[in-house]
Amino acid sequence: MIIRPIQKSKIESVDFDNLSFGTIFSDYMFVCDYADGAWGEPEIIPYAPIQLDPSASALHYGQAIFEGMKAYKDDHGDVWLFRPDQNIKRLNKSAERLAIPQFPEDLFQEGLHKLIDLDRDWIQSGIGNSLYIRPFMFASEACVQASPAKEYRIMIICAPVSSYYNSGEVRVKIADHFSRAPQGGTGYAKAAGNYAGQFYPTQLAIDEGYQQIIWTDAATHQYIEEAGTMNLFFYIGDKLITAPTSDSILDGVTRKSLIEIAKDHGIEVETRQLSVSELVEASKNNSLKEIFGSGTAVVVLPIHGFGYKGENFQLPKSEDSLALRLRSDLTSIQYNRTDDPYGWRVKV
Repeated sequence: MIIRPIQKSKIESVDFDNLSFGTIFSDYMFVCDYADGAWGEPEIIPYAPIQLDPSASALHYGQAIFEGMKAYKDDHGDVWLFRPDQNIKRLNKSAERLAIPQFPEDLFQEGLHKLIDLDRDWIQSGIGNSLYIRPFMFASEACVQASPAKEYRIMIICAPVSSYYNSGEVRVKIADHFSRAPQGGTGYAKAAGNYAGQFYPTQLAIDEGYQQIIWTDAATHQYIEEAGTMNLFFYIGDKLITAPTSDSILDGVTRKSLIEIAKDHGIEVETRQLSVSELVEASKNNSLKEIFGSGTAVVVLPIHGFGYKGENFQLPKSEDSLALRLRSDLTSIQYNRTDDPYGWRVKV
């Protein structure tokens, strides 16, 4: 693996107390190209713009996927990754769905560790601070033929971040017209186009005073799936309910981790379809205690209210929030503040 050192770090110009999520990037990036049926030699080089042919296939036919993960620094200055094996497995699962060649897992892990080690000064300690890691792959072949490309590039870039949502109550709108992903589509893959298609309906929801959309199944709009940047959990009665993963729902790493933690705390978790009508009824009869989202960027995000077909529903205020308890348990593992009985934490 080739490492090309930077001439001078740009870290001194960064105000870590005022970060806008995903807009400031660290010193290095990982790059590897695929051509002639094989991946070439990876490089770690100074972060810089890339040159891309106007006819690059990804720009025309959307062969582009990505991942989201984080590195954390504990109170002793050590750096940790969280379940990185799950990210490369999901990246390759997304690659398969979009006819992109899979990237060797061992090479990914080697490159990721070397990249994070070089950029470790960009990681601030303290709960909420981290280095957001964005691996992505795209078709780089110069060709406008409507077929899978023959050349690809994988890259990993990193951005120092703090909290994704800074403050205020988060309210969501349940979709009853627009769809995120149909059965048989690419919903389970982190395909770039999945997110592009969400932007317009999400902006309409924002204009109505919401922050996100809760997506429902494309066929009937009767069953809840996930939100734009999060998997979803519903605490109804004494049960924690989350939609099962499918070919229209992303298999979130944070989601599966929270399920394990919740079960180990004796909380009954139901992985099943939840209808909008059941959710509305639970809100009306006061058995709905909490709704929260989960994801790498947001970690665990309490949702304070939702709207559906012009009617708004407010969540009760909880003095012993399950969402906050689970978030505390998860972040304590990620930041090496407690034991890790699951073996999720990986030292860099």
